Amino acid sequence: MDNFEDKSREALANPQNVGEMEDADAVGTAGSADCGDMLRMWLKFSEKDGKKVIDRASFQSFGCQTAIAVASMATELLKGKSVEEARRLSPDELTGALGPLPPMKIHCGQLVEGALQSALTGGDPAPPTDAAGSSATLAQSMAQQPKSGIKIVPLDD
Repeated sequence: MDNFEDKSREALANPQNVGEMEDADAVGTAGSADCGDMLRMWLKFSEKDGKKVIDRASFQSFGCQTAIAVASMATELLKGKSVEEARRLSPDELTGALGPLPPMKIHCGQLVEGALQSALTGGDPAPPTDAAGSSATLAQSMAQQPKSGIKIVPLDD
């Protein structure tokens, strides 16, 4: 049976649902530029049997590889869930096939849960915008946040 490291490597080799969703109905962000871990999640809803359900979910992440793997698993797990079902998901449940996270990686599940809950409860209060008035990317949002001694500088290719 695969262990956590193997499953995590598999999820990283082919992450699902990465990137901004332009037609999203809700956006939530969790994390802090101070610690370096941030995750933004986009949700698109549809109606099924009179209930609002998650049709698609996507994410962008700055953080450790485990956060990316958990977000990838969670966005797959969320498809078809009602808003109520999604609200009740714990960080452990959001890890999907990765299974329980090692103690030092529990914050990764909490980061994903935080972005999901942010999106489900009204999302980012005022999504940041760039100079042209477009929605800011996660990297731009991190750069705009006040920091306490930590400087995050995106590298050019």
